[in-house]
Amino acid sequence: MHFLDQAKIYIRSGAGGPGAVSFRREKYVEYGGPDGGNGGKGGDIVFEAVPGLNTLIDFRYTQHFKAQRGVHGSGKNRNGAAGKDLVIKVPIGTQIISDEDGETVLADLTEAGQRVILLEGGMGGRGNASYKTSTNRAPRQHQPGIPFEEMYVWLRLKLLADVGLVGLPNAGKSTFINQITNTKAKVGDYAFTTLRPQLGVVRHKNREFVLADIPGLIAGAAEGAGVGDRFLGHIERCRVLIHLIDINGTDPAEALEIVEDELAAYGEGLDEKPRLIALNKIDTVDRELVNAFIKELKAAGADKIYPISGATGKGMTALLNAVTTFLPAATGTERPAGEQEEGDDTPWSPV
Repeated sequence: MHFLDQAKIYIRSGAGGPGAVSFRREKYVEYGGPDGGNGGKGGDIVFEAVPGLNTLIDFRYTQHFKAQRGVHGSGKNRNGAAGKDLVIKVPIGTQIISDEDGETVLADLTEAGQRVILLEGGMGGRGNASYKTSTNRAPRQHQPGIPFEEMYVWLRLKLLADVGLVGLPNAGKSTFINQITNTKAKVGDYAFTTLRPQLGVVRHKNREFVLADIPGLIAGAAEGAGVGDRFLGHIERCRVLIHLIDINGTDPAEALEIVEDELAAYGEGLDEKPRLIALNKIDTVDRELVNAFIKELKAAGADKIYPISGATGKGMTALLNAVTTFLPAATGTERPAGEQEEGDDTPWSPV
């Protein structure tokens, strides 16, 4: 399935049905009179967040949505039927944005089952029977019904994940997410193997959380370099970010600075989120070099460094333990503090 995180659509609610102008005509009935019924209400445009969707690709092929109009009234005081509401199902995390300025958020659907009525259908018009009075015995007035509402809106998907994974291209993010989740992200020895966000579920010590991997950032991403910063919106809702740094890169300290600058340039509070710095691919170098780069990263402003290997899993336990401290309290029974889990690699504890 192709990934699409924004789409522009046209929506229109249903118009109200017109009221009827009718007069009673029955054999053997001495007195007639107005009996025109009211028109039915038009259908609403409703957006609903549903689980199981993680892309807006359906809106590339279907872009016009129109609710049913109300049925007109008729004689014998018969009111018209209301038009059916049109329910548009979108992924959880979808924002509905005004097309006028491209910035105003009309609705933000962040929970499964959440609904919002964006456009209301027009009210049905009154039939002439409702205008009858003691002095106006044969009214011919009626209402045509309230017209429909219409607009263009942008749908923008911001994935809901607990943890976000950032770093320069080829920092090993795809290998990392493949190691700790069931995701099968593409891995290659060239930059930008990841061209769209990836989601994976991590299970660690009776805890579950969702990890989001986005395409790598490069210097100038905020100005559109590389794939730009368009995918940073998918980690805006994360509780904590993991910044992955390649120990084989030209300068890990410079890599740290580049990504930090791009997060700050993007804004939206990303530069204020807690970050865990992970020095990746330690299986390819000796410990002396690892310690040297850790000192450089600390000198560049990093607080605590987690040496890891996405390929072998070394150091992952300490990093995931740190991640769980930023998540809501677990409902299950966790392993007591200090008890070593199978696969723990204590020699590579964070420093």
